[in-house]
Amino acid sequence: MSDAIFELAKLRAAFVAAEARADVAESELAQARAAVSCSEAMIQELKLEIARLRRDKYGISSERRARLIDQLELQLDELEAAATEDALAAEQSTDKAATTVRAFTRRPPVRKPFPEHLPRERVMIEAPDACSCCGSDRIVKMGEDVAETLEVIPRQWKVIQTVREKFTCRSCEKISQPPAPFHAIPRGWAGPSLIAMLVFEKYGQHQPLNRQAERFAREGVDLSLSTLADLVGHAAVALQPIHALIENHVRAAGRLHGDDTTVPLLARGGAKKARLWTYVRDDQPWNGGAPPAAVFRFSRGRAATNPNQHLAGWQGVLQADAYGGYNDLYRADRDAGRVTSALCWAHARRKFFELADIAGNVRKGKPAHQISPVALEAVKRIDAIFDIERDINGLDAKARLAARQNLSLPLVDNLHDWLKEERAKLSKHNKVAKAINYMFEKEGRWRAFTAFLDDGRICLTNNAAERALRGVAMGRKSWLFVGSERGGHRAAAMYTLIVTAKMNDIDPQAWLADVLARLPDMPVSRVHELLPWNWKTLSLAEAA
Repeated sequence: MSDAIFELAKLRAAFVAAEARADVAESELAQARAAVSCSEAMIQELKLEIARLRRDKYGISSERRARLIDQLELQLDELEAAATEDALAAEQSTDKAATTVRAFTRRPPVRKPFPEHLPRERVMIEAPDACSCCGSDRIVKMGEDVAETLEVIPRQWKVIQTVREKFTCRSCEKISQPPAPFHAIPRGWAGPSLIAMLVFEKYGQHQPLNRQAERFAREGVDLSLSTLADLVGHAAVALQPIHALIENHVRAAGRLHGDDTTVPLLARGGAKKARLWTYVRDDQPWNGGAPPAAVFRFSRGRAATNPNQHLAGWQGVLQADAYGGYNDLYRADRDAGRVTSALCWAHARRKFFELADIAGNVRKGKPAHQISPVALEAVKRIDAIFDIERDINGLDAKARLAARQNLSLPLVDNLHDWLKEERAKLSKHNKVAKAINYMFEKEGRWRAFTAFLDDGRICLTNNAAERALRGVAMGRKSWLFVGSERGGHRAAAMYTLIVTAKMNDIDPQAWLADVLARLPDMPVSRVHELLPWNWKTLSLAEAA
């Protein structure tokens, strides 16, 4: 018996030692990753400085030199933000690991003192009435600590001075002072409204940090690009709990919209085509009650492994285009269960519309009569189905299903038979035949197009996902490219927050500012109160 107890104690000791070694290894890995990220950011900063010095000495001989500096600034932006994330991760891992691990200390970004011309607003923290040690009321002020936080309001900059008065007790000489408040970021030199504006301008208004820095300088506040990138990295870490809750909310849906678009990724030798994916939960068309939300993901390519990874473990109805990368999700032997495919009628209609667009032919200089009568008839028949959908939009799933069975089903059956007849009359190389084949090309394609007839929750189109990606398409010409793969993942996280806020009809910048201000003091059990739909309700209640 004693031998068994001895062996058990020995195993417990070995297990504790193994856990300690794992914590140390994890901490050392985080320290190494942070050191590498900071080194990369420093190298990029030096490259940028060299390019600027060469421009100042030799002048700009071509537009290419200016574009090179812009590229270096964008790369520095992403590397500085990534270095901040890794440094924060290293600090957290050091706290968990044994004290034998030397903590990683990152070179702090160079920041100039706040301009003297900015107005100062003193926020006084309530002083104690009695000594915290002995309870005596014989306390006198002996000094104060002032922490300056740079904050911004529309078209006005100011520095908020948070004052913590010090008092000493004449009875016991105990020094009393209110505790320092929590800040959105460590050391709290930037206010939540400034950070929210920076993030929203970059990802919501498509203004790169170098352009924002130039605008700030014109307004009399000189903040370097690395300083602004440091704030973006801090914001990405601080807002991660909100992002995780939104992703869980989206994955809890039984029906999702999915789509992707291209984003240029800066790489050696030029830009490469990367992808930004979105998965949207929108139950408003069938009055489902759940608030809308969108999740974005970044990938270097468009391989089928990406949607498989994004939707791993999820089962339901996926509304998307006919991209073959989703096919693995539709397999009957899928581990998590088969995903039901629902294809977009807007995509199918678009192919016919391009062949029947009279105004488009006129703009291209073609005679207006050179349109396909079959394509024109197909557009008319599909539009009749869309008219029914407009009338039932917003009804509950049962009412929508009943209306579709009574009104849409005969139109869809007639369209199916008519398309089959017309395709038999056309050459396989005919453009109209190709448009028809899009709906019948593979086995199960027509079944996916008609899935809406059997489920009142399914929409006729995938427009919800396309609307979510519209901002990305508009911003590509402004920010030119994503500076790195880490920057792509960070952009996807920020798009998740901003687009979800817009879908819930709230101002993304105001929401982000309030979230960043509340998060430091918010218990983990109450973080869900800051989700856009809960925050909107809370704001309305407070306003009332």
